[in-house]
Amino acid sequence: MNLRLLELRSFRNYREAAVEFDPGVNLIVGDNAQGKTNLLEAVSYLGSGKSFRAQKTAEMIRFGGEFAEIQGKIFAQEREQSLRFLLFPGARPRQMFRNGARKKSLSDLAGVLPSVLFCPEDLLVLKMGAAQRRRFGDSALCQLRPNYDAALTEYHRILDQKSRILKDRLENPAVAAILPEYNLRLCQVGALLISYRARFYEGLGKAAASYHGQFSGGSEEFLLEYRTVSTVTDPFAPVKVLTDQLLDHLERHSRAELETAQCLTGPHKDDFSVSLSGIDLKAYGSQGQTRTAAISLKLAQRELMGREFGEEPVLLLDDVLSELDPGRQDFVLNQIMSGQVFITCCEPGRFTKLGRTIEIKNGSVLT
Repeated sequence: MNLRLLELRSFRNYREAAVEFDPGVNLIVGDNAQGKTNLLEAVSYLGSGKSFRAQKTAEMIRFGGEFAEIQGKIFAQEREQSLRFLLFPGARPRQMFRNGARKKSLSDLAGVLPSVLFCPEDLLVLKMGAAQRRRFGDSALCQLRPNYDAALTEYHRILDQKSRILKDRLENPAVAAILPEYNLRLCQVGALLISYRARFYEGLGKAAASYHGQFSGGSEEFLLEYRTVSTVTDPFAPVKVLTDQLLDHLERHSRAELETAQCLTGPHKDDFSVSLSGIDLKAYGSQGQTRTAAISLKLAQRELMGREFGEEPVLLLDDVLSELDPGRQDFVLNQIMSGQVFITCCEPGRFTKLGRTIEIKNGSVLT
């Protein structure tokens, strides 16, 4: 699986660009604020339909542009394929195309160009808040399981509606009568999320433990634990059982939710933790241990996606090597010598032997 050609129009700071890539390592170099990360964002968006940076679509459209276009020619699933996105500001929905045919759902694009992104912020994901770790897991699961993406979207839609009802109740108490209906649906969809997450984190933890064992020479025992609401005694239980347990938890918190006008409990509060030989990394891990564990998680994510799709996903390293000491750089580089890799870097002299070098300057591709 590899991206052979990427074409951009009015995307971020690119007016127009077309760049061919090597099926191996592509080193993207240039000074800061020239468009290196923008290029990686376009590659990531092409495969996932999501931006790892933008909150709104308009942010990805060049200033003054009426739309943005991202198009790629890909060799995947043993044949040539193409993907294309047209992005519009405001409320106008984007348009998606696969092999020239317009598609309505991201699930129709699944598996063509899956990717794993690793950026400096990911090195700190185990030290940051639960929201960042949920984002990490959700991003991976949305690519692995299109049905999870749909369930996650539905869950947040219902959650937003419930939040509005709780707030409206302060002025109109009668609206609280419809809360049980929303709670039931929220728990039904939430149970699906828990079921997907439990299986994903189980596989991720096992694969990451293997990488960490190589990294540390077997001196530390890596353990990942998934945490959801306290009434869920077994996240691998049938969805119906999980639904009932979520409803039980909501019942216990119903008075508090009414008093605070907030959704206080549910899978939107889920988290996971990593410990090394019984020591919680978030609370007690050193910087080196935290970074090693984060690298192991990302390599594990790539392995899981490779198993699922039968081909190694594209690996995107956004200035991450400069954040690592030489030993960790060597470990990462030794793990990425297969599949297609994109590496952004401000110091090309350090990695020029890796593969093709592509220079970016002010939103233009020079080589």
